[in-house]
Amino acid sequence: MTRRIRKRATAAACLLALGSVAQADEIMDEAIAAAQPHMHHSCGSVLDSYGDDEDQVAEIVRLMAMVSLFNRQIDVMAEVPDENDRARLKDEFVEELEDACDDDPGMLLAGAVDIAVRETFRAFD
Repeated sequence: MTRRIRKRATAAACLLALGSVAQADEIMDEAIAAAQPHMHHSCGSVLDSYGDDEDQVAEIVRLMAMVSLFNRQIDVMAEVPDENDRARLKDEFVEELEDACDDDPGMLLAGAVDIAVRETFRAFD
């Protein structure tokens, strides 16, 4: 499962380089609305449901990460202004997401993503 999560999450982790989480509320409302239909998925069930569609898995993880960053009031561009550091941040996020999902494949994906966001930024403190 680790390889499948890594492969799909790598693309999704690019969200960490997207920039400011302090975007307009309207954009966050749209992201939350888009993520909402997928909030019931666990790490394992998202792969069961969308395993053949890597882009969809990446999009689901991206949306959940956007929500997590917004809820934590993390502005990636402000916190990590260096582009090379943001690339390392992405790699750390993927590793943390893999760890969370490997520890408990039944964990809600949103929870695993939030843990990955939290641990990623702890690693960069």
